[in-house]
Amino acid sequence: MSDLVHAVLAAADRTPDAAALTARGRTWSYRELARRIRAIAAGLRAEGLAPGDRVLFSVRPGPDAVALALGIVGAGGTVVFADPGAGEALFRARAQLAAPRWVAAESLLYLASSGPLRGLARRRGLELAPYARLVPDARHIRAGGWLPGVPARALALARLAAGDADGIVTGHADDAALVVFTSGTTDAPKAVVHTRGSLGAGLTDFADGVGIRAGLRVLTDQLMVGVPALIGGAHWTMPAPGLDPGARPGAYLGHLGEAELLFASPATLDAILRVLDSRPELTARLARRLETIVLGGAPVLPPLLRRVFARLPEVRIRTVYGMTEILPVAIADGAEKLRLAESGVDGDPVGRLVPSVNARIDEGELVLAGPGLARGYLAELPAHPLSELRTGDLAVIEGDALVLRGRAKDMFIRGTQNVYPGLYEPLIAGLPGVADAAMAGIPDAIGDDRIVVAVVPADAVPEAPTIQHALAAEVARRLPGLVDAGVLPGAVVVVPELPRAGRGRKLDRAALAASLARFADATSSGEATP
Repeated sequence: MSDLVHAVLAAADRTPDAAALTARGRTWSYRELARRIRAIAAGLRAEGLAPGDRVLFSVRPGPDAVALALGIVGAGGTVVFADPGAGEALFRARAQLAAPRWVAAESLLYLASSGPLRGLARRRGLELAPYARLVPDARHIRAGGWLPGVPARALALARLAAGDADGIVTGHADDAALVVFTSGTTDAPKAVVHTRGSLGAGLTDFADGVGIRAGLRVLTDQLMVGVPALIGGAHWTMPAPGLDPGARPGAYLGHLGEAELLFASPATLDAILRVLDSRPELTARLARRLETIVLGGAPVLPPLLRRVFARLPEVRIRTVYGMTEILPVAIADGAEKLRLAESGVDGDPVGRLVPSVNARIDEGELVLAGPGLARGYLAELPAHPLSELRTGDLAVIEGDALVLRGRAKDMFIRGTQNVYPGLYEPLIAGLPGVADAAMAGIPDAIGDDRIVVAVVPADAVPEAPTIQHALAAEVARRLPGLVDAGVLPGAVVVVPELPRAGRGRKLDRAALAASLARFADATSSGEATP
């Protein structure tokens, strides 16, 4: 089985002079990208990086991040993705669990997390852990020029990448390559450990399943999409740093002119379609090049698919279902998915299982295994590796096709329709300005459930649940184009936080329903029932 680093380098050997990556006005060839990956691996090994060393990684998506991440794995190390926006307490807990020997961060992060600027960041709501002192005795790698706060002996990424040596180690498919934090608290952070083999299997399946080919222009800022593009020999283009297509879809459209494949979340595509609806002259220009739209990160439902086909009838759609522990699980053709949904299938048809996934149903629950499955959870290894994953998703399998039916034990009834909130909550949580979201079913006098959506705002958090917050009206406005008419909520309520219980901090749906009962007869622009 080919691992992800060797898969990328093999693509570079096949087409060394082809364009590999374009970002910030510069294009790198596959030859140059491969040289940098090999040089970084050699430089890190010369500086003492040993097989199995973990590197706490806080470099924004970009050419430096791609080359450094692949160089670390190629040298035998493990990349530990670390989000500085998680808050200092949680970030510290995650760093303690990961126990890295190395820290890689942008020079600006070192600056912003030290001295007076750290206090300024805190006053603006960003709790940054002090990167220079976070991990005692760690070696540091800086991306960018030296700035105050950067440790004096930090290695410059530019210098590591400047050589011509080849430091790629052969390694094994079961060598750890990536640690990704998912849920958990400061007391019990949860992290998934992927191997070179599990990533190689999953990302190769992704490339094959969405139709990556040599030379294809792929637009995304997601490493887990861009790396499959490189494996397939495509030309990966990154949008401008920090550009949020969901919040600024008009600006993002400027990047779509040359794209042949676009990866987007449903919320992002919804925002782009709304711009196209108001500026139809842009549609023809977009349709001239765009061949495929790949949707992932949240459920993709019929209303959005209908809108895409109405606006861009010649574009192919691929939808991806997966999770952190195993990505992808299934890939669907958008037209077939829409046909199945409109035929009355009960649930969400998410497509055909990819080759690296084995699936079975146990008492209605989807259980997964196969070469694409992560090794396990960091806190439980090596004693308890994952042999299979109980997903918590209810599903049925017909041949090699998978249909989801929501989360175990979570279902509302509205008239004759079963409503599975797990199919909709990730999509709502992906809307701009929304930090978290959940649905509650409030029983009425005849036994039906009245649906209320609760959203936690990213900014301007209220002191108590309210329907007067601007985000309530915005979410209510966006939902008709994203979810089925039969599950549109009676009200959208903005809440300070979602109620959670137990050590796993799972959503307490009963407590949520009780707290929102008075809003069951409200609208997002009206008043709650006293």
